[in-house]
Amino acid sequence: MVNTELKKEDKNKANALFFVLVNKMKKWLKELYPYLIIVVVVILLKTFVVTPIVVNGPSMEPTLHENDVMLLDKISYRFKKIQRFDIVVVHHHDTHIIKRVIGLPGENIEYKDNKLYVDGKETEEPFEHDETDDFSLDQLDSGVVPEDSYLVLGDNRDDSLDSRVIGFIKKDQILGHAHFTIFPFQRFGGKD
Repeated sequence: MVNTELKKEDKNKANALFFVLVNKMKKWLKELYPYLIIVVVVILLKTFVVTPIVVNGPSMEPTLHENDVMLLDKISYRFKKIQRFDIVVVHHHDTHIIKRVIGLPGENIEYKDNKLYVDGKETEEPFEHDETDDFSLDQLDSGVVPEDSYLVLGDNRDDSLDSRVIGFIKKDQILGHAHFTIFPFQRFGGKD
C-alpha cells in the first residue's frame, strides 16, 4: 500500500510539474508573440514593399554615389505608371543595375548636341548629368521604344552600362523605384 501511495504521490508531483512547465511556456510564448509578429511583418515588408539597396559603381554620378544606401520601393509601380526620369533598379542577367528612365513605350528618343528629344521635341532634363553623345534609337534597330519596354541611361553617360549597350529594358525587369537615400546621412533624402 505504501508503494502504491508513493506512486500516486510521484504522479501528482509529475503532473504538478508538467502544469507549471506548461504555464511557464504559455507565459513565455505570450511574451514572445509580439516579437514574432514584428519579425514576420518586417520580412513581408522587405520582400514585397520596400528593401534597402546599395549603389554599386559610378554610373549614376553625380546624382548617386557608389555605396549610397537607398530604399527600393517595390510596390508603387503596381498602382502608378513608370515616369520619365524615375530612378529604377533593373534586373539584368544575374545582377541589379540602377538607372534613370529616359524613354517610355512608343516614344522616339534622340540625343543631339547633348539635348534630349522626345518624339522630335526638345525635352528639358531636370537633373545633372555628363554630356551625352549623339544617339538615336536607330542605333538599337528601332524607331520607337517597344511596347512594355523602356530606355534607361545612367547619369554618368561616359561610364554607364545602359540601354545604349544592353538594349531596351522590359517592364518586368524593373524591380522598383529607388528615390530615397538613407545613407550616408549627409546625402539623406529624395533623389527624383
